[in-house]
Amino acid sequence: MNKSQAPTHSVVEELDVVIIGAGITGIGAAHYITQAFPERRVTVLEGRSDIGGTWDLFRYPGIRSDSDLHTFGYEFKPWKHRSAIAEAPLILDYLHETVEEHRLDRLIRLRHRVVAASWSSAEAAWTLDIEVDGPDGAVVERRQMKANWVFAGTGYYRYDEGYTPHFAGREDFAGDIVHPQHWPEDFDYSGKKVVVIGSGATAVTLVPSMVTGPGAAAHVTMLQRTPTYVLSFPRVDSLALLFTRLFGERRGYALTRFKNIWLDRGVVVGLRKFPRTGRAFIRWANKRLLPKGFDVDTHFNPPYNPWDQRLCLSPNGDFFQAIRDGHASVVTDRIERFTEGGILLESGQELEADVIVTATGLNMRLFGGIQLSVDGRPVDLADTVSYRGMLLSGIPNWAMAVGYTTSSWTLKIGLICRYFTSLLKHMDALGYDAAVAVAEPGMKTRPVMDLSAGYAQRASKIIPRQGTEAPWRMALAYPEDAKLLRGPLVDESVHFTSRADRTVDGATTAHADA
Repeated sequence: MNKSQAPTHSVVEELDVVIIGAGITGIGAAHYITQAFPERRVTVLEGRSDIGGTWDLFRYPGIRSDSDLHTFGYEFKPWKHRSAIAEAPLILDYLHETVEEHRLDRLIRLRHRVVAASWSSAEAAWTLDIEVDGPDGAVVERRQMKANWVFAGTGYYRYDEGYTPHFAGREDFAGDIVHPQHWPEDFDYSGKKVVVIGSGATAVTLVPSMVTGPGAAAHVTMLQRTPTYVLSFPRVDSLALLFTRLFGERRGYALTRFKNIWLDRGVVVGLRKFPRTGRAFIRWANKRLLPKGFDVDTHFNPPYNPWDQRLCLSPNGDFFQAIRDGHASVVTDRIERFTEGGILLESGQELEADVIVTATGLNMRLFGGIQLSVDGRPVDLADTVSYRGMLLSGIPNWAMAVGYTTSSWTLKIGLICRYFTSLLKHMDALGYDAAVAVAEPGMKTRPVMDLSAGYAQRASKIIPRQGTEAPWRMALAYPEDAKLLRGPLVDESVHFTSRADRTVDGATTAHADA
């Protein structure tokens, strides 16, 4: 059955809060919201056939978190595994345990993909157009839901499409070309020469994973146009184990979170405040882990300062170990074209390859490509400004959750969810049913993601912006955000309305409440 033939469900279901996405953000939001409002009608819509988001989607070798799980995990559920840096299967187990322990499975509807959302000020409600997929991925039904609030936990990249630049001669290559976002099941690269194009976290994860264990590649070359900062990091947090042994599971977890939050913040602030010292330290640390005589300044000396882009972590130095053992190498050059047997570089060197992995990044897309409209007017996200990192100017009753770029993603999710539930309680107490952030005309803005990474630069014209001052500025780390989101609940930038404010023809009079 194709999309046009799919039947339409005639009954419009009415809910209080719809959470879009059942990844680490949506699952966390479901817990916080149902804990605060056990009587409210809440559901979680997930377009894919299982929960987990990123951790269920990506299947490439070694896929893992680049943050420690004591901060990447939820505040309300301790991370129990010995490894602080964990691979996707462990993270998925953790998410499934969270869903089961907190009975969130009753809220989650899989294969329910939201394609459009329209806000009516007269009704103070969103109408969501939803496509329901069958097991084979074909649309079997279209339906609608109405909700007073939508909480978007959709992440910030396209699930169906990774970023791959055009490479001349691609069709000439005789081997396999694979993008990590679409890694084939049971893909066999054993004994083969592999070139991984890219130098980000995915490439740094892939290289050591592909040269170890059964089915290892003969050799893996990481081909980078620009170097990245890479730091070795302990896979096991010995202090976390000590804290757990001394203080018990929950207190030990809380102490480890506190330690890691401030340690992480100290590293980021230190590297940004003293970039020359930071660069020198990272170079020294890399040199110690690389073979004698290795050209550190060519392959591990980025042209930008630390934390202008994310640093890549190498658990227990596995990336450097692969290079020391001779199983992996790094080449810094530009691609001229693909050839039948590999890749020709601008320097004239040709890299032989049986497999080329294009670890070239992702495509950003907020809200999974949902088409938004407010009172019949289409919304252009590039015209909106982020308020406290949660609301977008001009879009009523729509919350979003985008984690940190310089810290553990999930730390921000907990703060946003607590602010969100406090905001709803405030509205309940005063009889409001709609809230919208209103940006001052002419406000100075800049991109919502202050990173020089390619994916952020490519998306600068299609994603929201941020202001230069609080509460419109996106905080970069947990301590800064904690002050912003735990401070005064509302200010003059948020306008509230109730049914009593609305006239018969649906016009609204916005009331600011501080």
